[in-house]
Amino acid sequence: MRLARISGEPLILDECLDAVADPAAGGIGCFIGVVRDHDHDRPVTALEYEAHPTAEATLRDVCERFVTDDVVAIAAEHRVGRLGIGDTAVVVVVSAAHRDAALRTSSRLIDAIKAEVPIWKHQFFADGSDEWVNCA
Repeated sequence: MRLARISGEPLILDECLDAVADPAAGGIGCFIGVVRDHDHDRPVTALEYEAHPTAEATLRDVCERFVTDDVVAIAAEHRVGRLGIGDTAVVVVVSAAHRDAALRTSSRLIDAIKAEVPIWKHQFFADGSDEWVNCA
């Protein structure tokens, strides 16, 4: 694992790609999550992400679990604060010796990040209403 960061600044894909660059890597799998303009047929105008103080350490721990003999390097960043439609919310990049491991690991890793890292999403809708997503 080479990069695991929670940031209030716009995410830069090239930083994640540079972090996983390695001569042993034959493939790079990437997931980029962006803010979309709807959720369940409701128009979304913005999102706001909040992170628990332990979120970055948890992100690092989750990423480290996915480093295996097949995986060369991992970089993951999640944005916090207010984001507009089209803004990048999360980036996960995995380099591996072969494409299958890179793609499979990037997919499994984003699922684990969403399930385990204490970051909460507050959605704002065009009708003026709002909701917190997956907050119990």
